[in-house]
Formats: sequence, structure tokens, C-alpha cells
Amino acid sequence: MTGTVCVINLKGGCGKTTVATHLAAAFALSGLNTALADLDRQHNSLLWLKLRGNRKPKIRGLNWRSDFGAAPGKAQRLVVDCPASMRGRATRKLVLESDIVVVPILPSIFDEQSTKQFIKRLEELKPIRKGKKPVLLVANRYRPGSIAAQNLEKYVRKTGYPLSARIPDRTIYPAVAEKGLSVFDHATKTMREQQALWLPLMTAVEDRLRGAGGR
Repeated sequence: MTGTVCVINLKGGCGKTTVATHLAAAFALSGLNTALADLDRQHNSLLWLKLRGNRKPKIRGLNWRSDFGAAPGKAQRLVVDCPASMRGRATRKLVLESDIVVVPILPSIFDEQSTKQFIKRLEELKPIRKGKKPVLLVANRYRPGSIAAQNLEKYVRKTGYPLSARIPDRTIYPAVAEKGLSVFDHATKTMREQQALWLPLMTAVEDRLRGAGGR
């Protein structure tokens, strides 16, 4: 059975591709057969895979923008990089059928307002409104101690959904992305420190997927 993680928010530029590619890399490097589907018209996740080349372990790329479909039969983990919209029938269907919804958010008033509207849209879906499908928030470009970060923490508490990771605003992330890599692809001290910041999210995702029957 394939465990599916949907990475989505209505706000563009909030880090959906960063989160999706890092989740896919972490799954693959842990030995799971992993696929990464891209529904975004910019195809950034597919570009990342192209830059990654034949690096092992392999992550299978799926262009769902032009050909929305099912996960490959052998895939144990499917990560989907969604567009900044829930208007499409395919996107709504995907959210409903996924095991987990991961919502990246930047620490800014604009992202907070956009995410507030997005969560209202999500809660129109019965499985989310009833708490049967988890929604995990991820703070991207997070600067600990900043006023923006403090405001984001207050906002998240009001949503009732957990903030499962705080990913810092570091040049490491664009640097690894332009090579088709992630912080999980390196074993330096700096990269291990970054990996630790992703651990709460990975743990929350894996706990849910195992509970849902994902291998």
C-alpha cells in the first residue's frame, strides 16, 4: 500500500517544492520506494529531479499536470507537489485520497491570511473537518526569535493544527536544490543539524502512514 503525502497551500512561494523534495529524498534514502508527483504548472519538483539525475536511490518523477493518475504499483511513498489552488477537481480528489496534508507557511502576515483562507477551504472537506485526515503545518524560512516567528507561533496555535517543523532561512536550501539534492544527501555536521530540524515532521508523517497501513 502506498502512503501518500500531499504538500499544498494556496499561497505561492511558501516552500511547497522545498518540503516536497525533502520529504521524497528522506523517504528514498531510508530505503523506501518513492515517487514524486508534480501538479504545479512551474514543474519545480520535476526540474529538481532532472538536476538530481541518476543519483541513487532513485526517486520516480510523475508529471501529473498533464496526466493525472495513480501512484506506481511498487511505490511505498508518494509525495505530491500541488499547485497553489484547490479549484481543480484533480487537486481536491488528491487531498481527499491522501493520507496526510502538509501545509508550508512563511512567517508573514500575508502568508498567515492566505493560509487562514486555505484552512477554511480544507475544512470544507469532511475527513479534515472531522479530524480523520491530519494536517501538518511547516514553518519555512523561519528565523527563531524574530517578531515574525513569534507572530507565526501565535497564529498556528489558533489554527488548532500542529507546527511540525521549523525550517530556517538558510542559503543551504537553495544551494542543495540547484544540484537536485537535499540536506539528507549529505553527512556533514551542518547538514546533520538541518536534518534534525526535519525529524519532527518525518516522525509525524511516518507514524501516520504506518497507522494508515503504509509499509
